[in-house]
Amino acid sequence: MNRLCDWITWIFDPLNRFYEHEKVHRKISVLLVLFFIASLLVIELKRQNLLPGPYSSMVPGNHFYAIGWAFTVILILEVISLIFILPCSFSRSVGKQFEILSLILMRNAFKELSHFQEPVVFSGNEDSILYILSDGFGAVLIFSLLGFYYILQAKHRHEHEGGKHDDLYSFVAAKKGIALVLLVFFIGMGGHSLYLTVTGVAHMDFFHDFYTLLILIDILVVLIAQCYHPSFYSVFRNSGFALSTMIIRLALMAPVYFNVLLGVAAIVLAILLTIISDRLFPSRAGDH
Repeated sequence: MNRLCDWITWIFDPLNRFYEHEKVHRKISVLLVLFFIASLLVIELKRQNLLPGPYSSMVPGNHFYAIGWAFTVILILEVISLIFILPCSFSRSVGKQFEILSLILMRNAFKELSHFQEPVVFSGNEDSILYILSDGFGAVLIFSLLGFYYILQAKHRHEHEGGKHDDLYSFVAAKKGIALVLLVFFIGMGGHSLYLTVTGVAHMDFFHDFYTLLILIDILVVLIAQCYHPSFYSVFRNSGFALSTMIIRLALMAPVYFNVLLGVAAIVLAILLTIISDRLFPSRAGDH
């Protein structure tokens, strides 16, 4: 068992260090800017009828699509960060999922611009403008509540950072193994979605399917955690966080307005769970 843990750690840790390196992030940021500019240029070529026939049908004629593409790349990068955060505490992983939800809502707001004609006019776009306001303000509200959530989690870690377990190494290694499998699935789902997009086959946003997989992974982590920390407090707390991520999945499936309500409900649940566990169960708060 220790050899398997060492092998998983030997694969995961270098990948994590590489992706989280500051130089790598800086290069990715530059590439994202170039990608956005290139997207605008390709769309403009389409508008000027300068693209070859087979390629012209694949490119939209609205410049605002480039914004959605850029935010899709940002979401991909954030999901990869989420995968690498998975071996950390359950609460930190949940926080990262709320970050992604707020970005998805912000992307949805920008995607509504693709329904506008250029130049942008108000008349005839009243519904889209309301959708933009709902998703935009919803994203900001969840972002604000996320800051409060992180404050509570930082206080929790500071007060209970001394809680250590002899079997912590194998527990973290198990979560690293899950993260590696999840990374493979994410790459496969993203590649399949890209193939369908290029071939012109209609399909749902693969982020939604990936969030369904995340719910199953969260439950798996809860069950694995029970093997190492079988107390009622730990099981209930982790299950509560898993429930909040399930509500996130419902928010992604819900129509406009309801998606914001569900997203806010999910993060309020996580905040209440943190407050209640720290205030009413202070003696058990380090046991997870």
